[in-house]
Amino acid sequence: MFRNFSFSGCYRPLLRASLAAALISPLAGGAALANQQLMTEVDARAASEISYANFQQWLQEFRRHAASEGISEATLRNALDNVRYRDRVIELDRFQPEFVRPIWEYLDTAVSSTRIDNGREKLADHRDTAMEMQQRFGVPAEIIVAIWGIESNYGSNFGDFSTLEALATLAYDGRRRDFARGELLAALRIIDQGDIAADQMKGSWAGAMGHTQFIPSSFEAYAVDGDGNGKRDIWGSIPDVMASTANYLARAGWQTGQPWGTEVRLPEGFDYAQTERLSSAEWRQQGVRAIQGELPNFDSAAIVIPAGANGPAFLAGPNFRAILRYNNATSYALAVAKLGDAIAGRGGIEQSWPRDQATLTRDDVQDLQRRLNQMGYSVGGADGVMGPNTRQGLRNFQRDQGLIPDGFATQELLEQLRSRSE
Repeated sequence: MFRNFSFSGCYRPLLRASLAAALISPLAGGAALANQQLMTEVDARAASEISYANFQQWLQEFRRHAASEGISEATLRNALDNVRYRDRVIELDRFQPEFVRPIWEYLDTAVSSTRIDNGREKLADHRDTAMEMQQRFGVPAEIIVAIWGIESNYGSNFGDFSTLEALATLAYDGRRRDFARGELLAALRIIDQGDIAADQMKGSWAGAMGHTQFIPSSFEAYAVDGDGNGKRDIWGSIPDVMASTANYLARAGWQTGQPWGTEVRLPEGFDYAQTERLSSAEWRQQGVRAIQGELPNFDSAAIVIPAGANGPAFLAGPNFRAILRYNNATSYALAVAKLGDAIAGRGGIEQSWPRDQATLTRDDVQDLQRRLNQMGYSVGGADGVMGPNTRQGLRNFQRDQGLIPDGFATQELLEQLRSRSE
């Protein structure tokens, strides 16, 4: 009804006055509600038109900047002429789940029997390519396939957002605008170099692209032409997907011939406050033992206890750290490691997870962080994320209270913290 009408300037107040007059007419009653809804709709459409105009103005300014950075006019025309602001991208960018998902629930999905079976099938289908990349980059074929599985479910779910629209929206209105602006410029360089056409550059709402879920700057740094056709195509070429994944891990420090780590049993009285990396020999001297076989021969390895003293423990070497470079989350790295093990026919996790532990909400974690700060255990801002600073502050609190300092937050521990800080 109002599609071609501009509500800027003097017209919008006049329209609102007319609608307001209708509300006080003798026939108000049910008509009042309808008129109020119409006013709301008009305001929403007006705001949408203003937002669209502002976005287009921003896009024109960015376009001039991209041209000054050497992006060709043809690429700017093909890539940006039809770019739209995407409300859904901003909704997803600002969404924060209420509950912090425990690692065992994440692994139940990430390393499900279906994903294992599909991974074995994909490895069988592309064995020659996977083995070629293993030989070329030194990264095991099962790890290459596992990354593929975790990142995009073997290409079945890498997203259908236009990368250009997602990044333009985030650069204009997202939480990390400067970062998104830089990634949008990188995306234009990729198109300008001829690796992919603008309308084929698809991925997630956050700008991660293709089977490998590379952001544009990672594509520029690590994507590889695996099939020799002169293009790096992580959307349609499995050789390029596998070569790019293997190259990323190799550049991240993957050590050929070493495992990622192993599940271990910790001795009674183990000092859970330790966060340093030691050699396998030094861990062995402390009584750390492999669940199966012997400890790998690592010069530098850490004990990883993602669910605290009551959950599984792992000795993680340099290759685990290389996976963390792909995505810096312990849950992610462990999922890749264990999916790779399963695809190769090695066993799963033997120790039990503490599934009876109640999940902390994001508000709970923020409360925990605020109380730790108040008590002098500095953890930084209360952002609701259990990062390394929060875990260290929690370990210090646990140690001072005579508890096992494993840095694992539980509802019971939060209640103890509340009782001691009030």
